[in-house]
Amino acid sequence: SIILWDPTRKATTTMIEDFFSCEPIRLRMCQDLPYNTTFMPNLLNHYDQQTAALAMEPFHPIVNLVCSADLRMFLCALYAPVCTVYGQVSLPCRSLCQQAKDECHKLMEVFGLDWLDDMECNRFPDCDEPYPRPEDLLTGTDTTDQSSMTVQRDYGFWCPRELKIDPDLGYTFMGKKDCSAPCPSMFFSKQELNFIRYFIGVVSIVCLSATLFTFLTFLIDVTRFRYPERPIIFYAVCYVMVSLVFFLGFLLEDRVACNAVSPSQFRAPTITQGSHNKVCTLFFMVLYFFTMAGSVWWVILTITWFLAAVPKWGSEAIEKKALLFHAVAWGVPGALTVTLLALNKIEGDGISGVCFIGLYDIDALRWFVLAPLCLNVAVGVTLLLVGIVALNRVRMEIPLEKENQTKLVKFMIRMAVFSVLYLVPLLTVIGCYLYEHTYRNNWETTWMEENCKRYHIPCPYKVEQTRRPAMVVFLVKYLMMLVVGVPSVFWVGSKKTCFEWASFLQGRRRKDGVNESRQVLQEQPDFAQSLLREPNTPIVRKSRGTSTQGTSTHASSTHLADLDEPVTTHHGNPTSTRSKASSVHSKGSYHGSLRRIRDDRSDTVACRGTEQRSFHGSMPRLDHPLSAHSSLHQIDGSRHGSQRNICEAPSTLITHGTTGGESQASEKDGTSA
Repeated sequence: SIILWDPTRKATTTMIEDFFSCEPIRLRMCQDLPYNTTFMPNLLNHYDQQTAALAMEPFHPIVNLVCSADLRMFLCALYAPVCTVYGQVSLPCRSLCQQAKDECHKLMEVFGLDWLDDMECNRFPDCDEPYPRPEDLLTGTDTTDQSSMTVQRDYGFWCPRELKIDPDLGYTFMGKKDCSAPCPSMFFSKQELNFIRYFIGVVSIVCLSATLFTFLTFLIDVTRFRYPERPIIFYAVCYVMVSLVFFLGFLLEDRVACNAVSPSQFRAPTITQGSHNKVCTLFFMVLYFFTMAGSVWWVILTITWFLAAVPKWGSEAIEKKALLFHAVAWGVPGALTVTLLALNKIEGDGISGVCFIGLYDIDALRWFVLAPLCLNVAVGVTLLLVGIVALNRVRMEIPLEKENQTKLVKFMIRMAVFSVLYLVPLLTVIGCYLYEHTYRNNWETTWMEENCKRYHIPCPYKVEQTRRPAMVVFLVKYLMMLVVGVPSVFWVGSKKTCFEWASFLQGRRRKDGVNESRQVLQEQPDFAQSLLREPNTPIVRKSRGTSTQGTSTHASSTHLADLDEPVTTHHGNPTSTRSKASSVHSKGSYHGSLRRIRDDRSDTVACRGTEQRSFHGSMPRLDHPLSAHSSLHQIDGSRHGSQRNICEAPSTLITHGTTGGESQASEKDGTSA
């Protein structure tokens, strides 16, 4: 009977009759046999006779010494099996294998040869027949009634000779070691590649411009963006580097991502893998590190918003955790990058010209790209929603003036819009990665079917459905990978930014005017913090350029509070005092408060001998030459009524939230509010 070979691997592909036809035996050892035709790939997975001849070379001395009469036939049965009817494979019997092994194993040890695992005798059928069998030589026999004895062999993917790589480089492609993908792309034509590259180049320029503008705006005034919004700046820096790498990839095309043809190493252009290409390794380190860091900084941004909205931490309290934020934001991506370098998972991207991971290795894509991004999205969205709910509760429960209610709503909308502008591109990128993860096997099978004859490798059998990747999906993926950094420019985009840039470009920004102008520019974060304080909590605004030592009972008091503004009559007597929440954003109220504070300061300096003390310490003299608002320093004649010499007034204790009764007491002593 005919014994057929049953492969151990799960069958997914098989031979194609019009490609795997019988071919004459050209192996020198296997000439003058009872048969003269064979097929490739053979039973040891050599896809052509040249490869089989190289593998048989070590056995030539053993065969020439005729240690066993069965060794030559046994080797030829494996390296050049008899070609019979299509789909019918005949294996040598176990007795033939055992006889050759017993008679030649000592001589093989002398020559330093081992009996290969694929040649182990227990892998062959237990029979006692010669090879080839008489039935094997009847090539014209109709075997349609022998379906039970025929199998469809699984050849899987065979690495073409052109894509073979030096084993020392550690390449892997489609599960085969020492093999690399063709460059520049397996799936797209040259025209499609050119379009995608120019598209990436344009988008990278736009993203680089937007994120660089955000970072430069921060450099103009580094104190403008404080926590909880400071992570937006570091997030923008990350995508400056990401867009820069993509732009360099556009300029270099495939010179970094692909191996050029080299007679000693590369027979054809192939995709770069591993760390032997230093420029590709650098591209990977920068791109992967800052992509992951940007995602982590967005999570930290949601954490700072959460701390400001729920436990109502102040800016200074959050800023104390800055070292921890930096350690996590840079440390975690750094650890992942070093791990990937150690695992040698770097892969060139022939489409964009950069180097990344997960382009051909599905496992790397799953664990080092999809898992971190999905985790960051889940954590960030959760904290964001909790923070928005907390702010909405503040809006509903704490009585605020109409103007502040409107500004709180605008701030919540601003947070939500910024988060949506970040999450939509990021979720789209994750969707594109999932699309690649799901259909890559189908794409590779289609590529094998279209190129098997070109590369002289086994073709897939009975492919039910061919599928090619949609170019629009890759366009969307690269677009969203870059656009995800653009939302940072919407956060810094405001009239203040325009004024800052105008002053900077016109050279009018003087060092002596920086401190006071910053307070006006910081009205938005001040407002956001002031809304988070508890009701009836006294708070104090720090005047730029002054030293304050008084502390509020609430953590969010610094840089946020309103000054108590007394309303005086024409005779200089205080009639009422009330706190205006809207003065946080009112430039006029700011100047008025600053004038009154400095008025008190001037009086305090004039009376050094008195024991008057304040919870806020001393403030600079009003006639200091470095003041940017000189008009505020002219006190004489600024009041409607005459003032008494404050040196004659008794010592007064100034506290938060002066009441009407205290104003009356001050009036009795002849002092001004």
